[in-house]
Amino acid sequence: MPIPKQIIEQVKQLIPPLNGSLHKGQSGRVGVLGGALDYTGAPFFASMSALRIGADLSHVICSPTAAGAIKSYSPDLIVHPILREDQTPEALRPTLSSLLERLHVLIIGPGLGREDYMQTFAKLALNIAKEQDMYIVLDADALWMVGHDLALIRGYRKAVLTPNVMEFKRLSESVKVDPSVPADERAMRISRALGGITILEKGKADIIATDTGSSLHGQESTEEQLSVDVPGGLKRCGGQGDILSGNVGALLAWGKCYETGAFGDKTLSISRIPLLAAVGGSMVTRTASRRAFDKQGRGVVTQDMLAEIGSAFAETFGSAGEKGWGSSGDAGKL
Repeated sequence: MPIPKQIIEQVKQLIPPLNGSLHKGQSGRVGVLGGALDYTGAPFFASMSALRIGADLSHVICSPTAAGAIKSYSPDLIVHPILREDQTPEALRPTLSSLLERLHVLIIGPGLGREDYMQTFAKLALNIAKEQDMYIVLDADALWMVGHDLALIRGYRKAVLTPNVMEFKRLSESVKVDPSVPADERAMRISRALGGITILEKGKADIIATDTGSSLHGQESTEEQLSVDVPGGLKRCGGQGDILSGNVGALLAWGKCYETGAFGDKTLSISRIPLLAAVGGSMVTRTASRRAFDKQGRGVVTQDMLAEIGSAFAETFGSAGEKGWGSSGDAGKL
């Protein structure tokens, strides 16, 4: 079933205008926390996809052991090698807090790994981001982290979790979802158990679920679930999930700009931003995957998807998706 037109129009309201009215940074400042000795590709793909979909600035917060490789991949990324194994969380906090104050969204997980010091710093960053009321994307080993301590994220509704099949299974077990629950109801059960957090369950069709009125605070439950079945590529290459987290992160960054009134009047409920960002990021990622596969076939790699994100965005949202461009093809008036 296609995504309802109303949802598409709401996603479009988050997209910054391309009409010369914004200065650098007002179209999104994205941070990716991850990147240790063995994992340098994942944070690159997440941060670079955020730029390719249209964010202004992309920062990678990583270990010094990963910084050189990540810097060499692209000069467009701003790399902060501040996650040193010999540093305490107390010593890191002021630097990390100051850095996060400059960002709209923090993506935690791509290339994070499970080493104790990286996991400790990820928890620190998550807590700081919550203190600063940031939007957050949790993926990969950040999901492993919160699975062991659900209190880290429970009830924080500016977060989006993006589990793959195995991560979703572990998360289901962590929140004690009964295995007899139908598969298409489990994402909502997880959202409800975590106090209304948006869940983006990756699969043949991406299931996006949020319980915006959680019983956690005695509120009436307001559930919303969507299925994104936009055709993707027929090969699922490693790294595609990192591109998804970057795309969702960029839309959340736009959501933060929208929330602060950077580009126009606010007519959307702010509580809908995580759901809308998940829908838009999923649609663009799947479309980029299909376009890359159409060109490269069985030999497609994640790098091929990066080049398709801009075209996938235009295919998904059209020129009207760039708010400030009219739907009647009046881009030439800019």
